[in-house]
Amino acid sequence: MTVLMELRRIIINEIHDSQIILLHEVDGERAFPIVIGLFEARSIEKRIKGEKWPRPLTHDLICNVIDLLGGDLQDIYINELREHTYFARLRIRKDGEIVEVDCRPSDAIAIAVTAKVPIYVAEDVIEEASQEQ
Repeated sequence: MTVLMELRRIIINEIHDSQIILLHEVDGERAFPIVIGLFEARSIEKRIKGEKWPRPLTHDLICNVIDLLGGDLQDIYINELREHTYFARLRIRKDGEIVEVDCRPSDAIAIAVTAKVPIYVAEDVIEEASQEQ
């Protein structure tokens, strides 16, 4: 089972390499943090603020490649939590089928914010994440 989540908060600390994003259940109260890198946190933050760059950055590039190859990014899916590491997938519709591409959750969320697509998390990931807190 998948749960629709939203990016609720970004905590950027320039002194440390680890930044935090908080995902919150859209139709509920559950939430959990994910530690990400500074580049991804800055990318997400700037996209949320609507800031533009003169040239495409990595997350723009990925969205452009998906589009130019005839795909349609449906959503992103955080599907696993193993040994304190989250795993995610980009779910792309291509020729009537869904193709899943493995990626880091930080990149997946930055791409979701760029493409304005939903963020889904597996129910068991939410449960396991809440036990780790």
